[in-house]
Amino acid sequence: MAATPSDRHASQVLELARGAVPDGPASDPAIARSWRRCLDEHQLDPAARVAPWVLERARFDEHRQRQQRVLQIARGQMNSLHQQLGGAGHAVLLTDARGLILDCVTADAERETFQQAGLWLGADWSEACEGTNGIGTCVVERQALTIHRDEHFRSRHTQLTCSASPVFDPAGELLAVLDVSSARQEASRQGQFHTMALVNLSAKLIESCYFLDRYAAGYLLRFHAQAAYVGLLSEGLLAFDDEGRVQAANETALMLLGLARSAVLGQRMEALFELRLDDLLERARPHPSACWALRGRQGQGFHGLVRGPQVRPVTPVAVPKTPAPSGICLADPALARDFTRALKVLERDVPVLLHGETGTGKEAFASALHRASSRAGQAFVALNCAAIPETLIESELFGYRGGSFTGARKEGMAGKLQQADGGILFLDEIGDMPLALQTRLLRVLEERQVVPLGGGAPRALDLRLVSASHRDLEALVAAGSFREDLYYRLRGLVVTLPALRERSDRGELLDLLLAEEARGEAIRLDPAARACLLAQPWPGNVRQLRTVLRTLVALSEDGQIGLDELPADCRGARLPLPSSAAPVDSAREELRAVLDDCHWQMTRAAKRLGVSRNTLYRWLHQHGLQRPQD
Repeated sequence: MAATPSDRHASQVLELARGAVPDGPASDPAIARSWRRCLDEHQLDPAARVAPWVLERARFDEHRQRQQRVLQIARGQMNSLHQQLGGAGHAVLLTDARGLILDCVTADAERETFQQAGLWLGADWSEACEGTNGIGTCVVERQALTIHRDEHFRSRHTQLTCSASPVFDPAGELLAVLDVSSARQEASRQGQFHTMALVNLSAKLIESCYFLDRYAAGYLLRFHAQAAYVGLLSEGLLAFDDEGRVQAANETALMLLGLARSAVLGQRMEALFELRLDDLLERARPHPSACWALRGRQGQGFHGLVRGPQVRPVTPVAVPKTPAPSGICLADPALARDFTRALKVLERDVPVLLHGETGTGKEAFASALHRASSRAGQAFVALNCAAIPETLIESELFGYRGGSFTGARKEGMAGKLQQADGGILFLDEIGDMPLALQTRLLRVLEERQVVPLGGGAPRALDLRLVSASHRDLEALVAAGSFREDLYYRLRGLVVTLPALRERSDRGELLDLLLAEEARGEAIRLDPAARACLLAQPWPGNVRQLRTVLRTLVALSEDGQIGLDELPADCRGARLPLPSSAAPVDSAREELRAVLDDCHWQMTRAAKRLGVSRNTLYRWLHQHGLQRPQD
């Protein structure tokens, strides 16, 4: 019987595995690399006719909901791209960072055709599942590419031509993939150049819109070497806070500055440009239109404009009536970077070890990792090794068979390890685990199976592990109270959570905790009270601050928390502050007196007044005050 085209394609792929000199599609190095990954790492069969794996509906809906903002931003561009391509014969797809299809735009009459090709919502088109393809190979290569017909790894996909482009988030991490797939028989490799250009352009538009939306509430510098390019796709974008520290940068900004991302994030704007922060902030407008010249510290000439945050209402907006879930604040750039890195390694089954003072929010950090991970729909199981008597830790962790010991339940009990199967296990205060249990835990982590107390068949485990301690585990290892091999098994990535007094996002964290404790009530901190709370050293960290806020909310009678309501050990000196209750002339003179005393240094003045720089600049505008000319 004559070989079919599918058979010939599969043979061509397998010849590469046998060491044949790359020929045909595999003569392209990117295709050859991908085919080898599919054969060696993923062990896929090019001739297999299995349909793509599709996420079950309930989990897909939850996963899609977490990507709602990028989907909203991308939808308009996807519709526009479909129209530009002439509509018929094309499916425009958006996937997440692993290659799971989140959205699809295609003609209704052609939807079934593309579904027969495996392009379903919720389908996993990663290389590990579907071999070489536009989406999955773009995820790995992190660059725009076209996979044309027999360049696909699987024979069943050789009727498709796919052009895909990556979409990066403001931190430079892969956010999504935009793909155009066609099943047209007459589609040629050369004919895809136009399609690829449009896909790449649309991906960059989504990327820029997502960046602008992500930092809509802060300051943003838009700049380029040529004034005509400011506001276009080729512009550099730098998001920064009111202290002038860079929070995010797009790739163009890094290229224009000639710096790596690590050398830009967290830096002050004065370190990157020849300017004063106060001058930069004074140029900020919610809708800027006029460019001005600025110069980089390395002598580069740029043109830019500064978009400032929208003026927020003075009165607080009430949070929803339902209790807000415990959240996490990641406005501190260093903490946000650590969170991104921790999530990235956790998804690769690398354990994460959290270290930090008591009360810094280690469990909240671990829980946030769970909610942001691909296992968000599975269990998050926490065990505090210091809060359970030593005699009970073993049964809590490993579980037991019925009747294993006196007082045991007749039906037995599944331990924390088994409860976390498929999800994430968080072991808090791991340094307090008894040595004997450390040995058994190490064996479980190595073998990925657990035997409950009392014996029985081993039970397979599939879990991700996050552990935490406020103690110095290396010192415990040196003292012989913690197993060295377990320590190195746990410390895949070590993240040190900063003390509250060291965090640059204390203000944002304070607002988040207050909203959570208010539980729907409109509770407002007086500026002086807020400044006083932010100035505290907080030896008990986030836990102590939350307790104080919970007490203040409980005692509040009119929705306003003033300086006098604060605990005695938190109160600071009252400073004169402009307020809506004070006569306009009096408030204006009080404000001018503070500014003059601080020599119009805005950071010092804002701290003296106990408000943010945003509020201070708003007061200047309200009272018609301008910096005196030098």
